[in-house]
Amino acid sequence: MIRGAGSFLKELVEELAGEVVLTVVACLAVAGLALAFVREWERGPLVTVGVGGSLLAFLGYGGWELLRPAKPGRRGRLAGAAATAAAVAAVFIAYAWSCDCS
Repeated sequence: MIRGAGSFLKELVEELAGEVVLTVVACLAVAGLALAFVREWERGPLVTVGVGGSLLAFLGYGGWELLRPAKPGRRGRLAGAAATAAAVAAVFIAYAWSCDCS
């Protein structure tokens, strides 16, 4: 019984630590993106809008690749990278949404 409680506590602590790490990374990513956006907007708004639009298009393409029906042999390297980036961005957005780092 003591071993069961010990493994339960170990798993609980690991999950809490993982949640904390993901939340901190998401908050730092949001802060870093905000800082980069503000600094680059001062240098050149047109370039900032272009890069932001390109990034959104890439993530949108990845989301489309994730949601459309899979056919064997159709997904290439770019599609796989876009799908992975969209999935990672979705996880970061979910954690950053609950971030109280204002």
